[in-house]
Amino acid sequence: MISVKIENITKKFDQITAIHNLSLNIDKGEIIGLIGPDGAGKTTLLRLMIGLLKPNSGSIQIEGVDSVKNPQLVKDKIGYMPQHFSLYGDLSVSENMKFFADIYRGGSIFSRKNRTAPFFERKKELLEFSGLVPFEDRLARNLSGGMQKKLALACNLFHTPEILLLDEPTTGLDPVSRRELWNLLFQLNKQEVTLIITTPYMDEAQRCHRVGLMYEGKILSFQSPQSLIQGMKDEIIELVTDDKQTKKLLGNLPDLKAVYPYGGAFHLTFEQGKGGEEKTKEFLEKHSLSARSIKIIPPSFEDVFLNLINKMNSDTVTQ
Repeated sequence: MISVKIENITKKFDQITAIHNLSLNIDKGEIIGLIGPDGAGKTTLLRLMIGLLKPNSGSIQIEGVDSVKNPQLVKDKIGYMPQHFSLYGDLSVSENMKFFADIYRGGSIFSRKNRTAPFFERKKELLEFSGLVPFEDRLARNLSGGMQKKLALACNLFHTPEILLLDEPTTGLDPVSRRELWNLLFQLNKQEVTLIITTPYMDEAQRCHRVGLMYEGKILSFQSPQSLIQGMKDEIIELVTDDKQTKKLLGNLPDLKAVYPYGGAFHLTFEQGKGGEEKTKEFLEKHSLSARSIKIIPPSFEDVFLNLINKMNSDTVTQ
């Protein structure tokens, strides 16, 4: 069953096209990851889904409701966590939760199945779920970054949304807090909540059922992480060198499709069967350049994404 159906959405800000004729279908109960560089259109796409922005053209269906024409009708179906902490720092955890509960009570929060629990019962459930029971009376501004994210998540769950949109929910968190927040998200997903998450972290994207690779307002690919990696047809050569001259000359390597830094190494992209490893060794030897290691490696998720961006830019240049 399709939970979110986006058809030919375009969003412009003056002369800048933030979202370009984008279409996307998301099934109920999926965990969807949206990744891409700053300015790719990820946050804009989320804001279009929840009705904070109106598209210049196209349509968005949320659980069968047109969110462009009827934004109010979809509000009780969705929850939205913006990237930056947006709760009230001078209110306690409990007071923030009551504030959000009061907002949702003004709509249809308790009119459907499983939404009839009184406030205190629901608050208790969410405090236990998020691990915030010991901090119920603490001011929100005095919480750690991880706890603030958990509070924001709990506040968005009072009305038991069917779809939860999270804009870089773990950015700035330590590894333990990231893991704890993801554990909460997995628990929600087991309850068939559809999760749509933007993230700058490739390891998080690989936890999703499907991933949309976004660049310049377009979806370059929308597949499972495994399918994306398996579909990488090019060969990746890892080159580790301390020679500054090597870095300058790599662009002259024959049949090289792309080169980019990767940690303390360089990744070089060649077509399969072009003998990239041997050509790299011959090139370095010809120019009396040194390398600590040269080897073929399996493509990483980052390699797939960078390869798609490079291909898109190459296609644009040749048009």
